Amino acid sequence: MLIEGLYTVQTIEKNEQGVKAKVKIHKEHEVFKGHFPDSPVMPGVCMIQMIKELTEQNLDQKLFLNKASNVKFMAIINPEVNALIDLALTISEEDGIIKVKNVTSYDDTVALKLNATFKKQH
Repeated sequence: MLIEGLYTVQTIEKNEQGVKAKVKIHKEHEVFKGHFPDSPVMPGVCMIQMIKELTEQNLDQKLFLNKASNVKFMAIINPEVNALIDLALTISEEDGIIKVKNVTSYDDTVALKLNATFKKQH
């Protein structure tokens, strides 16, 4: 985990298409002291890192982000209000490139949609 202590995976379901995970964000983490002190917001770069780490865990392979496209932040994730988030990752591989489609949500709110490609690290 690159950002130690930021989140904990509560549940994870792996299937042929990918991963469904429930993640608890730790609102007391240091990252929220700077982003932002009186109104904490989950940084987008941390969300992308979380998606990468869940994909790596699913594939048991270290990855490098190659390209992120269709990145749509649709709602703010405030860890004081929405500490539990759901991530649905559809994972496929084509010509050595890992393709991931992600939807991150809490309650009935979609917070992030992302398409990304990753390369395997050797």
